[in-house]
Order: sequence, then C-alpha cells, then structure tokens
Amino acid sequence: MLFENKMIKNLSIIVILFVLLFMVWMIYKSFFIVKNQFIDIDGLTYVNQVKEDKYTKDLANRLTKGCDTKLCEVQSLLDLVTNIPYKINKSVARSGKNVLEQNYGDCDDKSNLLISLLKAKGYEAYFVLVPKHIFVVVNMNLIFPNKKALYINGKPFYILESTAKGSKIGFPLKYSFEDIKAFIDPFKNKKLVIESLEYK
Repeated sequence: MLFENKMIKNLSIIVILFVLLFMVWMIYKSFFIVKNQFIDIDGLTYVNQVKEDKYTKDLANRLTKGCDTKLCEVQSLLDLVTNIPYKINKSVARSGKNVLEQNYGDCDDKSNLLISLLKAKGYEAYFVLVPKHIFVVVNMNLIFPNKKALYINGKPFYILESTAKGSKIGFPLKYSFEDIKAFIDPFKNKKLVIESLEYK
C-alpha cells in the first residue's frame, strides 16, 4: 500500500512537471509568434504570414525555371499572384500556401505570397503599407529606363501590385509619400529606416 501511494505521488509530480513545462513552452512559442508576425503601425496592427519553407522555394523555382533574366523571374512570380482571384479575407492574413489552395486572397494575402516567393529567389523586397492597402516593392539591382521606381535610400525599388490582374513590374505609384505609413521587412518584422525617398 505504501509502495502504491509513493508511486502515485511520484507519477503525479511527473505529470504536474510535464504540464508546467508544456505551458512554459507554449508561452515562449506564443511570444515569438507575436514578435515575428505582428507589427504595430500608427495604432494599427499588421499581421504577416510570410514563409521561408521548402514549399515556397520549390514553387518559386518551378515558376522561374525557364527564365534567364531577373525581369522574367520577377514577372513570372507576379503573374502567378495576380491571376489568383481577389476576394476580401475578413480574418487575419493567410499564408501563401492557403491562398493558393483556396484560390483567392486580398492585398495582405497576395502580398504575403508574392514577397515569400521573391525572398525564395533572393530578392530584396518590402511591404509598403498605405491606407487600407498593402503592396510590394522589389530591388532587382537593375534600372529600367522606361519604368519609374521608388528610390529608397538611393536604391531603385519597383512597385509590384498583387491585386491588379495582369499587372507588370513598375506599377504606377497611386499614393503620396504622406500616405505611406511604413516600409516593412516582414522577415525581420521591422520598419525600414527611410533616409531618402524619391519616385522617378
């Protein structure tokens, strides 16, 4: 009897320790999810769902397989995203895989997919947050004489509009600089420090 009571007591202690460790692990994990996915901009919270996973890398490589220029690569990625039907998502932004599987997305969803594909191919790209919209800018280390670019800290970034079906690299800027709330690196979940900004 004494042996059974001691065994039950020890088993109870082990179960309690396991539950406590599990709770600490969940709190720790939740902290990093919030830190890496949520950013506060002027009192509004943006949630990113960018991915750097095998699925995204394989998809990016398949889409750009026949390309021999950066222009072709970026346009191929943009074409996939703009051909996904636009539909407002009333919950938080979804991952690119979910957008593809469900075949719809709004500006947040489609921009998450696009920037994840660009990152998989090694491009420097940022989210641009403006009132009630988000779009992507990409630096290709090239200057196209017939396309206007946003020069961020002296580097040319071309606008990619994920919600306009059939849109091309260098989509026209439809917002004033005052409308731009932030340039975000979603992979670091940080606002870009802007020292100079031109559109030319």
